[in-house]
Amino acid sequence: MNAVGALDRIRIVLTRTSHPGNIGAAARAMKTMGLSRLYLIEPASFPDPVAVARASGADDILDAAVVVGSLDEALQGTILAAAVTARRRERSVAPRSAREGAIELLAHVDGGDVALVFGTEATGLTNEEVERCSMPVSIPANPGYSSLNLGAAVQLLCYELRMAAITPPPLVNTASNLASFDEVEGFYGHLEDAMVRSGFYDPANPKRLMQRLRRLFGRTRLEKEEVNILRGIIAAFERKVD
Repeated sequence: MNAVGALDRIRIVLTRTSHPGNIGAAARAMKTMGLSRLYLIEPASFPDPVAVARASGADDILDAAVVVGSLDEALQGTILAAAVTARRRERSVAPRSAREGAIELLAHVDGGDVALVFGTEATGLTNEEVERCSMPVSIPANPGYSSLNLGAAVQLLCYELRMAAITPPPLVNTASNLASFDEVEGFYGHLEDAMVRSGFYDPANPKRLMQRLRRLFGRTRLEKEEVNILRGIIAAFERKVD
């Protein structure tokens, strides 16, 4: 796939953006690097003339932006999502640098859409939002002053995505048949329902069980066939219980 086609498979997702100027700055950053697919989760103000002013001619990105009500909606149909986060937290997989994350995302666009998810200006992404993505990505900034505004963070990641698209590395380890976001979430829902019905899991007293299971399965990129096998096993157990 050529660079233009590859970049067209990438969604830039902004979560609960509080200032419309940052949406405009993100659109400008995207357009300068050849990206066009902007998803907005519950923006505080959009459409907004401030966003248009800050976009500086990237009005087409704003006009085509998809506004949704949840991260699940924004990631529907994707096969890989990266969460941009600077926080140190317990994770299922080691964080990638901005460059490594961009290379890995581009390595999978032949299989379908991928996404890069940014959090709010003040607090970033929640732990739950990070867990819903396949891998965390961190910008290796100065540890003594690591604060980047949203527009700058989007610009940096979009640059790395463009560089990965126009100069792909010779060796990239990819899975040819990754399960989609929807398929993986369907598996988690099936697993949780089966555990509740069996009496193993009490949603009123969860003790982070589902969070730990997400980390367990998040250590590998589940493929479609693997999800089908796991769901088949669960279904077999359910028939025995019934």
